[in-house]
Amino acid sequence: MSYYQQNSGFRRPGFQFGPGALSPFIKTIMIVNFVLFVMQQDYLFPAMTQIFALTPQTFFREFPNHLFQPFTYMFLHGGFGHIFFNMLMLWMFGTEIELRWGTKKFARFYLLGGLAGAILTLVVKSSQIAPMVGASAAIYSVMVAYWFMFPNRQLYIMMVLPVQVKWAIPGIMVIGLLFGGANVAHFAHLGGALFGFLYMKSDFSMLSLSRKFKERKQKKQEAKLEANRKNAERVMKSVDEVLDRINEVGFENLTKEERKILNDASNGLSNKDQMK
Repeated sequence: MSYYQQNSGFRRPGFQFGPGALSPFIKTIMIVNFVLFVMQQDYLFPAMTQIFALTPQTFFREFPNHLFQPFTYMFLHGGFGHIFFNMLMLWMFGTEIELRWGTKKFARFYLLGGLAGAILTLVVKSSQIAPMVGASAAIYSVMVAYWFMFPNRQLYIMMVLPVQVKWAIPGIMVIGLLFGGANVAHFAHLGGALFGFLYMKSDFSMLSLSRKFKERKQKKQEAKLEANRKNAERVMKSVDEVLDRINEVGFENLTKEERKILNDASNGLSNKDQMK
């Protein structure tokens, strides 16, 4: 599926095909995936798929010999169309997220999305004998993140039909479910999508809690500063009154209370100087 993406302030205004240049992690993932795809071919390393793909029945039957498979499966693909469209989707939807989040956070999110797809498949399809390969679970998690972040962004499906992201991405997922065929790892897709949904919901919740905590802390600081300001004004007013009394009757005729006001003010200033 090819489409135009309408910009909304993040890049230059207007229309362009895709999000622009490859971001660092996505570039690395694409290189690794294409290199491994070439190595998967029969004339190079024909056993690679059998060894590194995720085969649930073998995973459990020979446990823990294949603990690496839930990680390695997402770097292999079943054909050129498979890897091409997976990498296209990753570029389309992942680039802007990586640029906003940073490479480290995005890489962690991508890999955990792929692992989530593997885990759900192992739980639901434990007796499956067909090997599972592909980055689709990780990419579904990326698509869900994009759905959360840019719901009103407009995509041009097939360069013609304008559809907002909040409708386009669920539509892509439903089409994949209905017309993907028997060989599609639907539970891996679902696992990746669920991980993306839960991650974004919890991440947004944490951001909200953090924001509320900072606002509350700031209000407390402002209230404390205001109280200190009023106290300082009260002290200065009292000191001014005592100074006026000194001009009138002299220092030796001040009352104990007036002397105490001067002494407290002097000690307060000394403490502030020491703190500096």
